[in-house]
Amino acid sequence: MWSLTPAESEALYLSLKVATWSVVASLPFAVAMAWVLSRLRFPGRGLVDAVMHLPLVLPPVVVGYFLLVLFGRRGPIGALLHDYFGITLAFRWTGAALACAVMGFPLMLRAVRQSLDAVDTGLEAAAATLGASPAWVFATVTLPLILPGILTGMLLSFARSLGEFGATITFVSNIPGETQTLPVAIYTFTQVPGGDAQALRLCILSVLLSLGALVVSEFLLRRANVRAGGRDA
Repeated sequence: MWSLTPAESEALYLSLKVATWSVVASLPFAVAMAWVLSRLRFPGRGLVDAVMHLPLVLPPVVVGYFLLVLFGRRGPIGALLHDYFGITLAFRWTGAALACAVMGFPLMLRAVRQSLDAVDTGLEAAAATLGASPAWVFATVTLPLILPGILTGMLLSFARSLGEFGATITFVSNIPGETQTLPVAIYTFTQVPGGDAQALRLCILSVLLSLGALVVSEFLLRRANVRAGGRDA
C-alpha cells in the first residue's frame, strides 16, 4: 500500500525538483518587487500591485494559456529564447517550474512585503547617515530583519507549487518523466482502471508534503511577529 512504484517515485522527484527551482527562480523577483511596492510611491502603484496578484484570482488554466502563448515555440518570448539561446520551456520540466513560479509568486510577494512593511525605516535611515550605501543598508539591516518573511514566502510558494495542476498541464501537458508532477500523476491515475490505490498514495503524500511546508511556514511567521514586537497569535 505505501511502497511507491517507479512511476510514482518519478512523479514525486519531479514535483520536488520543479517546486524547488520555481522558488529559486522567483525569489529575486519577489524580493525586488516587494521592495518597490513597500518603499516607493509612484503613479499606478495600485495597478502594479493588482497585476502581481492576478495569479491568485485567475483560473490556473488561463495562466497556463497565457504562458503557452508567450513562451511557446512560436510565442514572442519563447521564439526568442529558442532561436538565440536554445532554450525551450513549453512541454519541458523547466516550463512546469515557470508555471509553478508564476502561480506561487503572489504568496511569496505578500510574505516578503509584509515583512518589509514591518521594518522600522528609522533603522535604515540611521545606517545611511553613517555612510552606508543603499545596497549595504539593505544587505546588513533590512535583509536580516525580513529573513523570516522571505523563508515563509518561500515555503508557501513551495507548497503552492507542489499542488499546481491547471497552469502546468495547460502549458507543458502531461508527459511521464518530463512534466508529470504529483497533481498531474494523480489526475492520470484517476482516469485509468485500477489506478485508485496509486492516486490515493500520491494524494496522501501530497497532503503530508504541503502540510509540512505550511507548519514550518507558520512557525517562521510566529517568530517573525515576535521579532517585530508583535503578539504571538
